[in-house]
Amino acid sequence: MILLYYPKLTKPKNRRLPLSIMALAAVLEGRERYEIVDGNLDSDPDATLARLIETNRIELLGVSVMPGPQMVSAMNSCKTIRERYPHVPIVWGGYFPSVYRDATLNANYVDYAVRGQGEQTLLELIEVVRGQRDSSDVAGLSWKDGFGKRMHNPERSMQSPDDFPWSPFHRLRIESYLRPSFFGKRTGAHQASLGCPFQCTFCAVHEAFGSKQKMESPARTEAILRHLVEAYGMDGVQFYDMNFFVNESHTRELMERLAPLGLQWWCEGRIDTICRYSQQTLELIRKAGCTMIFFGAESGSNSVLQEMKKGITTEQTLEVARRLRQVGIIPEFSFVVGNPKDPEGDTQATISFIRTIKRINPTSEIIVQHYTPVPQRGKMYGGIDGLVNFPSTPDEWATPRWYNFTVRVNPSMPWLKPQTKQLIDNFETVVSTRWPTVQDIQARKWSRALLRTLASWRYSLRIYAAPEELRWAQNWIRLRKPKEESI
Repeated sequence: MILLYYPKLTKPKNRRLPLSIMALAAVLEGRERYEIVDGNLDSDPDATLARLIETNRIELLGVSVMPGPQMVSAMNSCKTIRERYPHVPIVWGGYFPSVYRDATLNANYVDYAVRGQGEQTLLELIEVVRGQRDSSDVAGLSWKDGFGKRMHNPERSMQSPDDFPWSPFHRLRIESYLRPSFFGKRTGAHQASLGCPFQCTFCAVHEAFGSKQKMESPARTEAILRHLVEAYGMDGVQFYDMNFFVNESHTRELMERLAPLGLQWWCEGRIDTICRYSQQTLELIRKAGCTMIFFGAESGSNSVLQEMKKGITTEQTLEVARRLRQVGIIPEFSFVVGNPKDPEGDTQATISFIRTIKRINPTSEIIVQHYTPVPQRGKMYGGIDGLVNFPSTPDEWATPRWYNFTVRVNPSMPWLKPQTKQLIDNFETVVSTRWPTVQDIQARKWSRALLRTLASWRYSLRIYAAPEELRWAQNWIRLRKPKEESI
């Protein structure tokens, strides 16, 4: 039997379909015995794993791992399994081992790391543990030889989602994953593509998946979503593609197929792509149920965007804000603030730019983050090579310093002066209080009105220093929200 484990990633209210594990389960369905254990649904996943190991002959434990909370959960569970059941081979796959392959293999409780797309690699790795194939013959696999030396096989070429079967939805309690959100009472998740063809120098997606994007056909996307709607009552969906909109003809066909499903949905898009679309296509996107599109706007400085190799301009971002206001789609703009070469200038330019966006389209959602680096195959963005030494083991990644770095909580960067960091944090507090996110469905009208009132004078007068009353108000309101459901 093969065990597929999705360690705890989030709070119950944010629980979502474990798409990575389901993709692996799809290629095992009908050819291998397997079980799925989801730590976001199972209150004691370690006990469940132990029970399955003790009652079955487990050939491989496959673990999907994202940096941050899921990595910590995976680390703790795998330590326990290795100590109690040392005969069970353990493989990590997903974003964390794809980017931090050496750190993954430095853990004595991990035997293999799968980089990038994992479906075919998993099938071949099963042959390895059965003695039918050599470890060196599996593309996309990292492993340790008999002397503990780390070995990294060549990359695996990306395949289209259409090359693999549907996820075996019947193997999970799908109803438990359809959560209330701004987009529906029973919101699910889907990923219609994998990878990203762009080369933004601050991003690690191409480090993990290369520089290609493989889309599933619009017919398949429609069929899968229709199944979730008709079989489970899904009424909203979040698409987790890096770029949901690729070319206009593909988008138009997909929108025509999605419209009859009656879904409201969220996705990620490229600013330059949406700029090229006709107004008719944008209206078709809205009629198909698109409620919000996330964009990486990143900076208010064109020179910084050029250094990032972002491929967009600030003028295009403003154009998207205008055009989406016309069709009634909410843009969600994310900014990575603190360019290492000129963090002060980048911060000031971005704050001013965000204010311009809000004048053009007040419904725009704003996300402000500090720039935190990730490993790159070439030179690192901002010329910071040698300034950041990443942890060499999962245990070190789990320490408070590096955990906070991963989740962008109070990261300390050598190029970012304390006063500049404080300005970024304070401005984010003022903006998020002046315009509370519409995605917080638990927020009451009175609480939104209170926050807007408290922050209005600060935003109008550009006084961002020490907004402690706003933080106090946010915390006070948070404590008065309904208690989250238990697992």
